[in-house]
Amino acid sequence: MTGCLPETYRMTRMTPLARAPLKLLALALLFSTAGAHAATLVEKDGSYAQVPLEKDKVVIKVVQNLTRNLQDFPTVSEGLAHNLQQMTTLTQRACSTGKKPDFILFNEFPLTGYSDGKREEKLKFTIEIPGAETDALGKLARECDTYIIFGSYARDDAWPGHILSLNAVIGRDGKVAEKFWKTRNVKNYQPDMEIPTTTIENVYDRYVAMYGEEALFPVLRTEYGNIAVSTVQRDTMVYNAFAMRGVEIMFRTSTLFSKLDVMATASFNNFYSAMSNITFPADSEWAKMGGGSVIVNPKGEVLAEDPSNDEAIIEAEIDIAALRNGRKIPPYPVDVTRPVFAQYQQAFPLNHLDVPIDQLPDNGAEMKVLMDKVSRWKTK
Repeated sequence: MTGCLPETYRMTRMTPLARAPLKLLALALLFSTAGAHAATLVEKDGSYAQVPLEKDKVVIKVVQNLTRNLQDFPTVSEGLAHNLQQMTTLTQRACSTGKKPDFILFNEFPLTGYSDGKREEKLKFTIEIPGAETDALGKLARECDTYIIFGSYARDDAWPGHILSLNAVIGRDGKVAEKFWKTRNVKNYQPDMEIPTTTIENVYDRYVAMYGEEALFPVLRTEYGNIAVSTVQRDTMVYNAFAMRGVEIMFRTSTLFSKLDVMATASFNNFYSAMSNITFPADSEWAKMGGGSVIVNPKGEVLAEDPSNDEAIIEAEIDIAALRNGRKIPPYPVDVTRPVFAQYQQAFPLNHLDVPIDQLPDNGAEMKVLMDKVSRWKTK
């Protein structure tokens, strides 16, 4: 995973995350046994690694907009060109109005949107990271002197047949500074289907073997603060792990999100957070769930938001130096809760999508069949 990083970014990465023996991925940091791994995961004194800040205050801008699905265009290339132009226009607007941004956050799928069909067809509606689209966005990042963050369906030759859900961070130099895999998908999303995209959880062992344990909860240490990006929702322990790794700004790109989740997660973990949501056509049944993008402080208080389902750019200036001053990671009650969590068995095992290509589920309905088959919590 770090192979795509410029040397300057590699030098500012967090120390590797060691793999823990417990089955629950979200608890890997919380309950790893002392001395089991050579890498330092969390400093014993509550401190965390940083690089010097370039300035005390930084500006976050969050874009919410309507994205067209690639499936709705005559060709994939036409769809990507349209959506990339939309991102370009919105980035230029974010850079030319209000305060100059240091981070611009887009939603979960601004380039690809959502598309139906079987796996082979849906793979056509993905991008490569890095690729032509990140090159184009990189040019904008250099011109605006800002980080650009967005999510996307993606493909990777190292993972043939897999549809990935990635979050890309493009640096001020125009290069991909990091790409964050989704940790895990929400389970029982709908009564008759599951999400068939590949996450860290469902190919855990091979992921670690390929990228190293440091890529499980990576933190990108930048001159504007320690950041990470996630599409995970309502998974408290995932964000606990990121916070223990030293996150100061948590960028999120979940769709149909909970504002309360964003506020509570920031408060529980003492970090700033921003969420970008897509918008929906006004006549869509999902319109009431569109928009509402938000930026919150470490107390969970809203600094900026647009509660509408309209295209918008919100912004907030945050005092990252003040947050960092004397800051320690949150004091989680690991020891007192250890006996309970040590006996917990996750409903769905790791690695359930690490199967031959011809056995990968084609769609959500087939994924549901697989999940029911591997579930440890089956109703008898």
